[in-house]
Amino acid sequence: MIVYDKQILDNEALVDEADTLYKGGFINREQKKLIEKELPRFKSQSNILVRLGFFLLGSFLYSSICGVISLIGLNSEHTFLKICCYLFAIVGFAGAEFLAKQNYHNHGLDDAFILGGLLTFGIAIAITTEGYEMVIAFFVSVAALFMYLRYLHVLSMLVFCFAITALLFYGMFELGEAGKALLPFGAMIFAAVFYFGTKKLIKNLNEHYYYNGLLSANSFCLILFYLSCNYLVVRELSAELLGTEVKPGSDIPFAFFFYAFTFIVPVVYLVQALRTKDRIMLWINFAVIAFTIYTIRYYYSVMPIEIALTLGGIVLFVIAYFSIRKLKEKESGLTFKPDRINHSDSILNAEALIVASTFGMKPEMKPDSPMEFGDGGYSGGGSGGSF
Repeated sequence: MIVYDKQILDNEALVDEADTLYKGGFINREQKKLIEKELPRFKSQSNILVRLGFFLLGSFLYSSICGVISLIGLNSEHTFLKICCYLFAIVGFAGAEFLAKQNYHNHGLDDAFILGGLLTFGIAIAITTEGYEMVIAFFVSVAALFMYLRYLHVLSMLVFCFAITALLFYGMFELGEAGKALLPFGAMIFAAVFYFGTKKLIKNLNEHYYYNGLLSANSFCLILFYLSCNYLVVRELSAELLGTEVKPGSDIPFAFFFYAFTFIVPVVYLVQALRTKDRIMLWINFAVIAFTIYTIRYYYSVMPIEIALTLGGIVLFVIAYFSIRKLKEKESGLTFKPDRINHSDSILNAEALIVASTFGMKPEMKPDSPMEFGDGGYSGGGSGGSF
């Protein structure tokens, strides 16, 4: 399924481990550069701005190709309009395949063709089905999953996550008023199942190539789980989808559950992130806490915004100050000191592999010598009786 040479994928992993060792101070800059030079790698861009520039360039190239096809097909306008987006999608997928064969991966050019192919494919399905959202979401999710499995494109995995979530939502809408009323609970259960499913896949993962995509899907589930039953989201969607009008002195159904959910989930995320030392969950938790505060202020304005922001900044400063003082001398566990290395087994997994792969180490051979050593001969004494 994967289009890339797995040897180069392994080399990418080794170079990443070398970078980890360099940041940990276990190898110097020259050794790191030598490893990068000796191991064949993909044509990729780690600088996000450069990658964005190549993405814009690739988008211009992709649109130019589609423009030429449009000029050719103008003679049969009615028929062409029905199939043009399918042709554009084929161009995107063919361009992605060609760039992958040329070892372009996470470069920017390949992003333009992959995402452009998915976009035009979704538009093509929309034209064919006359905007049937559920069918569109289904086919886009299938195409996005295929693009991820074949090209290891993390953004395609995020497209898959959004598409499969949209498929759930539109499927619930098909059930009528009951489906719309149960939508928060359905989304919550879906996010929980999806989260533990991706967690299990990551734990049992045999091929490291899929790790980043699964991790992105896992993080998406954390956000979806919180937003599914957040009080503000549920109340506003109830007004939008069901026409529920909350009058003074009344509230939405199951309001107590949604209030509790909005406050409890950030605490659970924080405890779990600290317990497992999961940085991604910790950053997501910070965003969740901020949205929880916004939810409270959206309906209950206790004080003016400028005073609230000032007091909030003071509280955060005090927490940060005393946390740093408490943790800055700790050598293990939760500490303020920078990690010397991210993974405890990086030395075992990386150092030997990098050295062996880079230098092609072989067992040491005994050098030939015209002089015989040992046993008391000409070249030296030994255990024998001769001189």
